[in-house]
Amino acid sequence: MSGLVLFRLIVLLLIGAVWCVPTAMSAPADNTGLEATVRALVRANAEKDLSTLSKLMAHDADIVSYSIGGRKYVGWPELERDMKEEFANATALDLRISELKVWSKGDIGWYAMELAYGRILGHGPDQQRTVLPLRETGVLEHRNGQWVLLSWHESFRSVSDALPVDARTSGATAHTVASSSNQPAVLDVSGEWDILEVEDDKRYRATLDKAGNGPYTQHGGQFVTTKFTDRLWQGTWQQPGNDREGGFELLLSDDGTQAKGVWWYSRVGTQKNIPPREHGGTYLWKRLTPPPPAR
Repeated sequence: MSGLVLFRLIVLLLIGAVWCVPTAMSAPADNTGLEATVRALVRANAEKDLSTLSKLMAHDADIVSYSIGGRKYVGWPELERDMKEEFANATALDLRISELKVWSKGDIGWYAMELAYGRILGHGPDQQRTVLPLRETGVLEHRNGQWVLLSWHESFRSVSDALPVDARTSGATAHTVASSSNQPAVLDVSGEWDILEVEDDKRYRATLDKAGNGPYTQHGGQFVTTKFTDRLWQGTWQQPGNDREGGFELLLSDDGTQAKGVWWYSRVGTQKNIPPREHGGTYLWKRLTPPPPAR
């Protein structure tokens, strides 16, 4: 091969390499539609729009997702049932995204999100609001021209922030239970209480003495009240039946008939290195027996 021919061949190869570079480098994916779908899912949840949620979520029978409190969903029917119940029970929902990032590769997309799940119960002066600070991740697939959510996992950012908003008051606005003589009353929480663990939808009964101590019908459980300041009720729980224990914090209503707040683990079996107040859920307590008169 002559030198001239070899030179021309090298030039052609170099030119070909230059032209091939742009096609070898993939351009950043346009995730506008992906992000819009995630936001539409959150908006449909807040608006109690089950029809839109159904359209934007895959109905594959073997898809597994996880919600707060360790709840597990397999397929669409289980989730649909719980969403209908949530929409029926909540007066209103207020979901606010504080951070959202999305990525995609081909027909697969995924996201990481932080949001506040506001849950409003009741009307007028009896209305109460609970805010659940959540982290959520999920995977979507582009099917038939649109993104659909396949699987998701959510957890608390901080269980302590899941207290009812009314509980986060300053000393200047705190309420003190008082008798008719305007003297501080001795709180008496004795009697039977119906307790709902919101995330797991578990119900059981507690029978307490006036100091807030007593058994409850869940794995041989026992409540111990450690502190009562104004309406803020704090204590511990133990369940010998499944070898677990932890703490709780509640806000008692003005009339003493209800309480709302959070619970968390401090030990599960031999596991003791559980971060304080990080894993647990929310409580709704309702007194089944009339509250004793203030003394």
